[in-house]
Amino acid sequence: MFQDIAIEELMAAYNNNEITLIDVRSPSEYKDSTIPGSLNIPLFNEEERAEVGTIYKQNSSEAAKERGLEIFSAKLPHFIKTFAAIDGPKAVFCWRGGMRSRTAATVLDLMGIHAQRLQGGFRTYRQWIVKQLDAIDFTPEAYVLHGNTGTGKTLILQELAKQEYPVLDLEGLAGHRGSIFGEIGLEPNNQKMFESLLFHELDKLKSSPYILMEAESKRVGKVVLPGFVSQKKQKGLHIFIDMPISERVNHILEDYLPWEHHEECLEAFMRIKRRIHTPIAAQIEEDLKSGDYHAAVRLLLEHYYDPRYEFHENNYDENKRINLRVQNSSEAIVKIKEIIEKRQPAHTVL
Repeated sequence: MFQDIAIEELMAAYNNNEITLIDVRSPSEYKDSTIPGSLNIPLFNEEERAEVGTIYKQNSSEAAKERGLEIFSAKLPHFIKTFAAIDGPKAVFCWRGGMRSRTAATVLDLMGIHAQRLQGGFRTYRQWIVKQLDAIDFTPEAYVLHGNTGTGKTLILQELAKQEYPVLDLEGLAGHRGSIFGEIGLEPNNQKMFESLLFHELDKLKSSPYILMEAESKRVGKVVLPGFVSQKKQKGLHIFIDMPISERVNHILEDYLPWEHHEECLEAFMRIKRRIHTPIAAQIEEDLKSGDYHAAVRLLLEHYYDPRYEFHENNYDENKRINLRVQNSSEAIVKIKEIIEKRQPAHTVL
C-alpha cells in the first residue's frame, strides 16, 4: 500500500534532489501553477476532467468515480510505462490529495512501482509557500541595478549568474520584462507560480552575504512583489548604469525581436500612444508598421521611457548609490564585479 508524505518531509527531499515530483492533474492545471520542477503525467485531459466533473455534479460521486476509472483504464499501459521509466523515489499529487493522486499511487503500487502521495495535495503546498514567504528572514545585502530601458540589466544579471554570482532575477521568475511590451515573446507566470519560484530561489540564496537584483517596481507584469523584497531593494546599494542610447536600442532589438512579433508590438504601442506627443506618436506608429524598428525604438526611448526614468532616478539616497558610465554591458559587468570585490572581498563568487 502506498504511503502519504507530509509537505515538510517532501520539501526536505525536494531540496536535496532526492525525489521526483509528478503532478497528475490536467495539463491546464499544471500550466497554471505547480511545484517547480514537477513532471506532468495527467490522469485526465481537459475534456475528460470536465466530463467526470459534470457527472459528479449532476449524478453522484460514485458515478463520477466509475467513469473516471473507465477512462483511466484505457490509459493504464502507457501510464505505467511512463512511471516505470522514472528512476528513484517518486511522489504524486493532485489538487487536494484526493481521487486522482490516490488512484495513481494505488495502481502504481499494484504494479510494483512505489510512489508516495503528497498529503493534502497541491493546495497544501500552496498554503505552505504562503506561510514560508510570510515568515522568511532573508538577510543578504542587495546590490540593485538601475538604468534606462535597454541598458541590459537582465542580460548583465544573467551573465553574472553564469559566473556563479548570487542573482535574484525577478523578471525571469515573473516571465515578464516589466514594461508595456514586457510579455512579448514570453510566457508570463501568475502570482501563484511566481511565489513558488521566488521562495525556492530565495531559499537557495539565503546563505549568501549579498545578492544582485534589478530595481523592479512593486508589480512585474501580472505579479506583485512581496513587501520584504521591495524593502530589500530600497535598503540596498543602488548601482546606476549609464549607457549610450545606440547600445540600448540594439539590446532591445536583440531581446524583443520585434520583426517576429509585429502585431504584438503594435498592440502594445497602442496602449501607450496617447501618452506621447502626437507628432512623435504618429511617427513611432508609422515606423512600427513599416518595420523600421530601430527608429521606432529610439523614439520610444527618447520621448517615453527616458523621461519617465529621470523622474524615478531621484528617489534614492545619494550615500547609497554608485553611478557607472559604460559603453556596453561587458564593461558594466567588469565594473560591477569590481564594486562587489571591494565590498565583499571574501565572498565575491559563491
